[in-house]
Amino acid sequence: MRLQILVAGSLILAGPAASAAPAAVDLRGVWLVEDQTGEIEIENCAGLIWGIVVWERTPGRDSENPDASLRGRPTLGIPILLGMRSVTEPHPDGPQTIWRGQIYNSRNGKTYDASIKPVDADTLHLEGCVLGGLFCGGQNWTRVKPPAAASAATRATGEVCSRVSDLARRPH
Repeated sequence: MRLQILVAGSLILAGPAASAAPAAVDLRGVWLVEDQTGEIEIENCAGLIWGIVVWERTPGRDSENPDASLRGRPTLGIPILLGMRSVTEPHPDGPQTIWRGQIYNSRNGKTYDASIKPVDADTLHLEGCVLGGLFCGGQNWTRVKPPAAASAATRATGEVCSRVSDLARRPH
């Protein structure tokens, strides 16, 4: 739970967004959150980016989930990056691809609008917003494991997608 508090809180309250990004960065893999309290495995599931918690410094519980059947589950293994779609946006250095969707905060059981912008092959900038984009902030995540090695962290490349397939139609 502490991980989601820190991730969502820092996304909302942190400083300005990162600048230019490469056009084709593979987001799949394991990423260390900025404060180093957790790792998120990102996978492309049928064209959408999803991310689940695969390591956390301090184990937590999803105690505020709006779905009572999910409330109280361990935060290890829950999806926090939710169905993010690629979008091409104009940029002074040429078009760049970013990912837009939502991020889940287990502390309050809410989801927030979010985006991911690759900074380089080993750095992602995540930005979260509340109140329709009125308040936004972000943080950088660093790559821990590339896609091939990431699958070992969760036993199979498809495990991220299989974990989120049942939840895609429910509160997270």
